[in-house]
Amino acid sequence: MIILKINSVKVQINTTLAEIKPLSLGKDQKLAIDVLRLDLIHPVISGNKWYKLRFYMEEAIHKGYTEIASFGGAYSNHIVATACACNFHQLKSVGYIRGDKTEPLSHTLQAAADFGMQLIFISRADYKNKTALIKNNQQPNRYWIPEGGYGILGAKGAASILNTVSLEKYTHIIAAVGSGTMLAGLLNGSRADQTIIGISSQKNNKSLESEVLHLTLSENQHRLILMHHYHFGGFAKHPSELIHFMVDFWKKESIPTDIVYTGKVFFAISDLLQKQYFKPGHRLLVIHSGGLQGNLSLPEKSLPF
Repeated sequence: MIILKINSVKVQINTTLAEIKPLSLGKDQKLAIDVLRLDLIHPVISGNKWYKLRFYMEEAIHKGYTEIASFGGAYSNHIVATACACNFHQLKSVGYIRGDKTEPLSHTLQAAADFGMQLIFISRADYKNKTALIKNNQQPNRYWIPEGGYGILGAKGAASILNTVSLEKYTHIIAAVGSGTMLAGLLNGSRADQTIIGISSQKNNKSLESEVLHLTLSENQHRLILMHHYHFGGFAKHPSELIHFMVDFWKKESIPTDIVYTGKVFFAISDLLQKQYFKPGHRLLVIHSGGLQGNLSLPEKSLPF
């Protein structure tokens, strides 16, 4: 069903398909854990990706741009979601990709190319200076979206994730963290009595907290907790321990997870429960942020879903 519109341009994303699913985890500790299944709203622009893109897309279309450019790595869900959204809107898209081109392309980049995105590969050294990249590659009809949707508009969209949730039911909201955009939005969109926990997917990202707080209101900042020790070796790293957990979690809860973000989030929650981090009576809302494309890099039959 076609649900959302931007300036009368139809977008085939049904946000009403997102559902709240209770988990069996935590019941023995008198806890309640619900999952907001944002992965269900669309097979490509799933999870938080649409929410972070929506206001950038709205601004680009309103101002008459015909091409959108953004940044990401070989396994960037943001890149493929941007390509897909541009395809919906009949906009050109360009992705500036970190690192050298490899053959074959990752499944993520191949999907982006299939949606019509032009891929331009940038050395890791040059990629660090995105201001210079934008300046040197600016074109009159080109609109730039920051990597991961990071920015005020991205956080504004992420805050709207909570619009259909009965927030008063929850003491904690938990989500994966990449660029920090979604977590900033969750901080801004949540209640003053709620704790927001972010599970970082990156190793040694010491600037992450400041990046999140940069997009949040000062009165919300004390409610943020970032956890940095569930990255399994770094971004997109997936040792056998993580794969085994994801398989077991699927068998118990029938919820698919990915090797980059959500698998690590649910592992973290399971570990925190074993350590009795939460107290009886706490009620947790976990944001399933979608983005399962990273699993396509695994050998066939690695996962049962």
